[in-house]
Amino acid sequence: MAVGFKVKYYWYQIGHGDFLHSFFSTINHHLEQNGWGTEYPFLLNELYNGKLENKNIDSAITELEAIKKKLQNYSPSQVIWDIEDLSKRPPWGDNISKNISNLSNYFITSEGEDLIDMLMKALEKGLKTNSDVYIESL
Repeated sequence: MAVGFKVKYYWYQIGHGDFLHSFFSTINHHLEQNGWGTEYPFLLNELYNGKLENKNIDSAITELEAIKKKLQNYSPSQVIWDIEDLSKRPPWGDNISKNISNLSNYFITSEGEDLIDMLMKALEKGLKTNSDVYIESL
């Protein structure tokens, strides 16, 4: 089942739900020492649970910028596939593109776009259209 970000009538396709969960799991595991959503509440609490309200988009953008910068310090081998089971590995294992140098550029959508860049586009579209940002399944 494909998931993506929905802003008004705009759709930003991510890919499989497990892949998006891996993105949030990786952030939580490496960057949130005090529990899920403690450092990045707008992305890991609001958005992850399905809806980021428009009034919180500016804060979410700030969080995403910090996340991107901090994930540069982690190698691709440090990806977390599932925060509930740290032994799980991505279905492709270590067979990744040579262009992936760290966790800030590890997450590439099913459409071949950088997930962090795509999320930033969705957040910016939410600001521009004065709309909430949703995670939805197709």
